[in-house]
Amino acid sequence: MVSNEHVLECRNVERRFGGLVAVSGVDLQVDRGEIFGLIGPNGSGKTTMTNAITGFYPPQKGRILLNGEDITGFAPHRVARRGVARTFQNLALFNGMTVLENILLGRHVHMHPGVWRTFLYPWLALPEEVANRALVEDIIDFMQLQSVRHTPVESLPLGLKKRVELARALAAEPSFLILDEPMAGMNQEEKEYMARFILDARDEQGVTVLIIEHHMDIITGICDRILVLSYGEVISSGAPREVMSDPRVVQAYLGGAHAAA
Repeated sequence: MVSNEHVLECRNVERRFGGLVAVSGVDLQVDRGEIFGLIGPNGSGKTTMTNAITGFYPPQKGRILLNGEDITGFAPHRVARRGVARTFQNLALFNGMTVLENILLGRHVHMHPGVWRTFLYPWLALPEEVANRALVEDIIDFMQLQSVRHTPVESLPLGLKKRVELARALAAEPSFLILDEPMAGMNQEEKEYMARFILDARDEQGVTVLIIEHHMDIITGICDRILVLSYGEVISSGAPREVMSDPRVVQAYLGGAHAAA
């Protein structure tokens, strides 16, 4: 399943905000076909790393390579066009729009708007629109959202909203998917459903996944490898169960109660 080919390489990445060092000297490699976990206590630099990778806050030092191409400093839309999609820690859905409409927005990187395409809509734009709608319907079926496809997203419970956001990311047909706390606020049943969808995305659609998550049962259950940040620096990396038993991780992330368990 997992190859030795790096989809993502972060080399000595550093990102500062004024005098605050958010991440420093971070090396990270994600292999093709892998589910890779990025964990750490709040404020450890996890989201800063994903923002550096996706171009929202480019690093001031270091390099970021995607499939061997140096994308350091690329704008977010250029990163997205190279097959990278993400979800956000805080839901970024569009209220007032239905589930179907929100997921359709994930197709924007594959659409080709223009004056002539609009003028010649039946011949140029309509076939593209039909093809995009068909793919989105497949994603809706894949994510088991058929019964709410025409429901405004603001009326959905949190678990379904999270599923819609994942569906929108998958609609972009990414080769590399970044999930920022996709299970935050979910109950156990909802978490298990989401974990299954992530595994299926990897196994059935060939998506490589980088996931930030605080639920350790999920991280140890679905991740091939994990890396732990603390105060913006790497303190451990490797197989999940080995990392979770590392005293530095227990001290920095899990706390004394877990250490005694």
